[in-house]
Amino acid sequence: MSEQKTVTQDDALKDDVLKMASLSRLQTDGEEQSLFARQFRDILDYMDTLASVDTEDVEPLYTPALHGGMPRDDVSVPGIGRGEALRNAPRRDGEYFIVPRIV
Repeated sequence: MSEQKTVTQDDALKDDVLKMASLSRLQTDGEEQSLFARQFRDILDYMDTLASVDTEDVEPLYTPALHGGMPRDDVSVPGIGRGEALRNAPRRDGEYFIVPRIV
């Protein structure tokens, strides 16, 4: 399998991390950039290891379950009432949850 890398070598890897952080709207300092660059390099090295594994005679696995699950009967059960649902709410007005305004 040909070796393909979309990320540059270690010297320029920090620049790639900065670009990804900018695109993600993340602020990083120099120490974090070095850490992320090392972690990213480790991930790429691991992907190279996985790419080198011979999977020629391995059948694709679509699910780890070898048998179907036991279907259960579709039985209607009563739900919890409003009082029970609101019982552990940190803030409530008797009928509704009170949550912080988002917008």
